Amino acid sequence: MANLSFLHRYEPGTAPGRRPLLLLHGTGGDETDLLPVGRLVAPGAPLLSPRGQVLEHGMPRFFRRLSEGVFDEADVRRRALDLAAFVQEAKSAYGIESPVAVGFSNGANIAAALLMLQPEILAGAALLRAMAPLSNPPDVDLSGKPVLMLSGNLDPIVPPASASALAGQLERAGATLRLQTVPGGHGLTQTDLALTQRWLDDTPDVPV
Repeated sequence: MANLSFLHRYEPGTAPGRRPLLLLHGTGGDETDLLPVGRLVAPGAPLLSPRGQVLEHGMPRFFRRLSEGVFDEADVRRRALDLAAFVQEAKSAYGIESPVAVGFSNGANIAAALLMLQPEILAGAALLRAMAPLSNPPDVDLSGKPVLMLSGNLDPIVPPASASALAGQLERAGATLRLQTVPGGHGLTQTDLALTQRWLDDTPDVPV
């Protein structure tokens, strides 16, 4: 495995033509957490899974927060640029295309920030239990960029208003957004995995 700027795992693809996935874990996860998810939702796709570089009480995250649900937006912007640079390194090191992000919780939030700040880095994103990482994102053109958002109807962590704010930001930027609320709380369910797999299968490959 290449020595890049983030600790990570990389699994080469075995199914020709499948778009790579960028797997972004939630708070307290690591680079192994979402590998089983990636294998399930996109069998045979190349998988790139970094570990967040921020520690909160010893738990890896992708950016700092001031309290639960209150983000350090300056750090969000900085860490999104760092992650974008890592993806560029990985594309060169592993010979892969721009990936589709599959992010959970904190990983979904940094994926949303990547879309807003470095849209050319991602071919699309599945945002599972996401909220708006930036209160005033820059104007960005996401025309035709496929994005899936899955929210839990009993999620105690993601306020519905914040998820709606993110959906509005993405739609105003022109993303092709599929937004769905599923039964459940903050954790991932079989419904999330099935819907993500179906969305990936239904989404045409986006030229980069």
